Amino acid sequence: MPTTTNDAFDAEALYRDLLEQVRAGLAGVPDPAIVGIHSGGAWLAERLALDLGLQARLGFIDVSFYRDDYAKKGLHPDVKPTRIEFNVDRATILLVDDVLYTGRTVRAAINVLFDYGRPQRIMLAALADRGGRELPVAADFVGAHAQLDAGKSLALSRAADGQLSLTIEDDNA
Repeated sequence: MPTTTNDAFDAEALYRDLLEQVRAGLAGVPDPAIVGIHSGGAWLAERLALDLGLQARLGFIDVSFYRDDYAKKGLHPDVKPTRIEFNVDRATILLVDDVLYTGRTVRAAINVLFDYGRPQRIMLAALADRGGRELPVAADFVGAHAQLDAGKSLALSRAADGQLSLTIEDDNA
């Protein structure tokens, strides 16, 4: 897993590395499911499901109403529907997020999953881990670790052709 401190990321290379880690980590797991956190995690989950042949066990969640900072941040203007069309009970679920930071989004996502049932196991994949944890959350699979200056964040975007890009942005921009 590379660690980077520069402004350039090859998101496609990070994705390929993440895919290989996930493929190895899910080897021998019977009937795994993939759940992406909207929006960047959902894009990654779609690609992982396609590349791993798991489209029938693909779901998406929006954590907007489950965040512990909802009262402070308010409703995100782009709330997406949660869609989980498989049985969560006793399932091994690969939860996918684009950037792992404080752990609060992952905690909220786990709460959403438990509203649908009790998974046997939840594994976490993230394209990038920027540290700064506020909760004890760690990813099982990570494309890269990034060290960012204060006031910076990582943003994943997807082009019309599906190509991913990961950039560093100013939080106040």
